[in-house]
Formats: sequence, C-alpha cells, structure tokens
Amino acid sequence: MVERQITLYYREGCHLCEEMEDALQDMCEEFHFSVDRIDIDQNEVLKKKYNADVPVAMYQNKLLFRHFFNEQLFRDAFG
Repeated sequence: MVERQITLYYREGCHLCEEMEDALQDMCEEFHFSVDRIDIDQNEVLKKKYNADVPVAMYQNKLLFRHFFNEQLFRDAFG
C-alpha cells in the first residue's frame, strides 16, 4: 500500500504549527499517512505565499486547513 502524505508548511517557534503537527501525528496510526514538514522560512517563495497563514496542511496539492487542525475536515478528506 502506498503511504499517503500530508505536507505541513510551518515555521520554527510557531505554537500553532506545533499544535497542528501534534494533532496530525495523533492521527497517523489510524489513517496511515506521513507528514512532510516544510519550513517556509527556508524558501522565499513559500515565505511570501504562506507567511500569514502557517500552519498550512495540504493533501494531494489541496488545502486541508490553515491555522488550526480541523478533525472533521481531516476525516472527510481521509474517510
């Protein structure tokens, strides 16, 4: 089975980013996916694109949510 992957755009020291990553990690075992963390401050294009929106969670190049983890949206996407 191919493992699904969520891309998490984040920045170091962002408490919302840490909270979203923790929430996603809590769901990994149940839904069999991995989290690809990308620090937007390491890429000027991503920093301009997501600066005020981190954390941003994407799945299959589609926005799942930004700022806060939303369990219902997550379950809808993976259900």
